[in-house]
Parts: sequence; structure tokens; C-alpha cells
Amino acid sequence: MKKLLHLNKLEDWEKNLYVLWVSVFVTGLAFSEIMPFMSLYVDTLGDFTKSQLNLYSGAVFAITYLITAIISPFWGKLSDTHGRKIMILRASFGMAIVIGLMSCVTNVWQLFTLRFIQGIFGGYVSNANAIIATTAPREKSGRALGTLMAGLTGGSLLGPLLGGALASMFSYRMTFLITGILLFIVFIFSWLFVTEKNFKPTTAKKLQKASGVIAALKSPQMIFGMFITTLIIQASNNSITPIISLYVRELMHNNGNVTLVSGIIAAVPGLATMLVAPRFGALGDRIGTERVLTIGFILAICFFIPTAFVTNIWQLGILRFLIGISNATMIPQVQTLLTKNTPPEITGRIFSWNQSFQSFGNVIGPMIGAFISGLFDYSAVFLSTALLVAINFVLFRINVVNAKK
Repeated sequence: MKKLLHLNKLEDWEKNLYVLWVSVFVTGLAFSEIMPFMSLYVDTLGDFTKSQLNLYSGAVFAITYLITAIISPFWGKLSDTHGRKIMILRASFGMAIVIGLMSCVTNVWQLFTLRFIQGIFGGYVSNANAIIATTAPREKSGRALGTLMAGLTGGSLLGPLLGGALASMFSYRMTFLITGILLFIVFIFSWLFVTEKNFKPTTAKKLQKASGVIAALKSPQMIFGMFITTLIIQASNNSITPIISLYVRELMHNNGNVTLVSGIIAAVPGLATMLVAPRFGALGDRIGTERVLTIGFILAICFFIPTAFVTNIWQLGILRFLIGISNATMIPQVQTLLTKNTPPEITGRIFSWNQSFQSFGNVIGPMIGAFISGLFDYSAVFLSTALLVAINFVLFRINVVNAKK
């Protein structure tokens, strides 16, 4: 009863934050729980050679992010003219149906087509961010967006563990069906409890085009600089994805439960991010978002370099946890900077454009990691990632400093 009375006293944006935190948590859970066995599921859909399996698995993984990157600006435009709530309903309902249907496919091309359609229906998280960004007070936006990111990270962290358990208890197909049901629950939850009372649709004709949106920005250089920053952050984080389990196997000398340890090592950064992201968001509100982001870049460089020289799994685990802390200072702070430097009437499009760059980073990062590890060794991937972060830091400083002149 006390909790209900407390919720009744909250402002609308705070209620939305509670509801959307749960929703993005479940969304992160739903997306990440199917990824660990996606290639194994592909293997059940035909008699493939090793090279064919690698090709089809990579294509099935990448196509969703590629299509999301292309289609996001269109959904962003609609969110500014018709509302962000209807966009999260569209995304959650569409993906619930599509992912549920993945349990019924009989060949890899049907799965590829559904993953293609999944990319079209993307945008739940970016529009949830837009709702919070446009309703929370600007002086509290850092904490609010950091809290939302913590929910997404927490779901993404637990997803692989839940997906592995469900696939072991039932089957790959049943896990896709359960994932679809989870996203349908998100749809119902969002429909009933998310409010958007003060939404003002964009009616100006000049804002219907990308050129008009850019002209409405006080500092286009800063905004587009943040897009590039987002892309490189995602590419940096995901460059490790193709080789992390192989690096673990090398450090363990192929002894012990490599699969379990790899899962733990992969989850450790997310755990750290979930724990500290709201705190860094609040810190950014007090001392300045740019300062927190600067600290994050420096920390990431300092943590990625020694990761290339670890000699045992404990050292790797500790450094991955520290990298998770540096991650908590990045994406949420970029979103906060976008919020503080974007007029409310075009926030949906700016966040959707940012999602496009984020999705391109998800595609480019694993390609970089696979290329570097094939050309050199696993350690080189961490060194190249540190270099990528350093380049990102320089570009960020140039864009922010120039924008303030």
C-alpha cells in the first residue's frame, strides 16, 4: 500500500521511468537470450559446411542491425509527428510477432527474412529514451537516462543465462516462442502504463525534412559528432565479441568449462554498467556531462591496453569489470548531451539517427575484431580497440570544443 501511495505522488516522467525501466529490462532480456544459440539454431536448419555455417550465422546476426540502421530515421520522423508512445507500441508488438514466428521456420532463408523484418520493427529503446528525454527535467536527464540504460544493460546481462537455461530445459524453438511472449507483455505494459500527456507534434513543414531538422539544431557539429562517437563506442565494445570466448579458451589452455567461464566474462561488463550507470548520470548532472564522458574515454583506454597482456582468467575478469564501469560513462552521457542540445520537437528523429549510427557500430565492430584477430592475434584486438577509443576521444574533444566557441 505504501508503494502504491508513493507511486501516486510521483510526477508523470518518474512514473514513465519506472515503467520503461521494467520494459527495456525485459526487452534487453528478450533480445540477448536468443543470441548465444542463434548459430546453433541455424545449424539445425540445414546440412552446412563450416564456412557456410559461419557465413549464414553472420548474415542472420548482422541483417537486423543493418536494417535498423537504415529504417530508424523513418520511424524517428513518425515519432515526432505522431508520438513516441505509439512507436514503442509498434516496435514491441511487431517484434513479439516476428520473434515468435522464428520458432516455426524450416530453413535458414525464412529465419533470415524474419530477422530482416525484425530490423524494420526496431526502435523500442530509442523511443523509450526519447520519452524520458522529452519529459524529464533537463537538470535530471542524466540520472534518468542512466537509470534507463541500467535497465537495458541488466536485461542484456541476464538474457544469455536465461536463454541458455530455456534452450536446455525446452528447445531452441520454444525459447523463440517464449521470447515473443515476453515482448508481447512489454507491449501490454507499455500500452497500459506509459503516458505522453504533453506531447506536441511537429507540424512545421521545414521540420519534415532532414535539412530542416539540422537547421533547427543550435550546434549541428556537436550533434553529428555525438553520432560518430556513438558508432565508435559500439564498434569498440563489439570488436571483442567474436574473440572473447576464444581468448578465454587460450587463457584456460583449453581446460575446464570454457563455455561457462566465457559466459561469465561476457556478462561481467554489463554487471558493472548496470550498477554504476545511474550514479555516473547523476554525477554528470552535477559536474557536467562532457567531463564524465572524458573520464570514460581515459578509463577505457587505460583498461583495454592491459587486457591485451593478461596471463590468467582472473586478470581478464577484473579488467572486463573495469571496462564495464567505463562503458557506464559513455552511451548514457552521449544520450544526455543529445537531450540537452536538441529541441524537444525533433528529439525523436535525433535519437533515431543516433540509433542508426549505433546499429552500424554493431555491424562494424565484430568485423574489425574478426579481421584484426585473423591478421595478428587476440591481444591485438584489445590494442586496436584502445586505439579506436583514443581516436574517438580526440574527435569528441574537437567537436565539443568547437561547438562551444
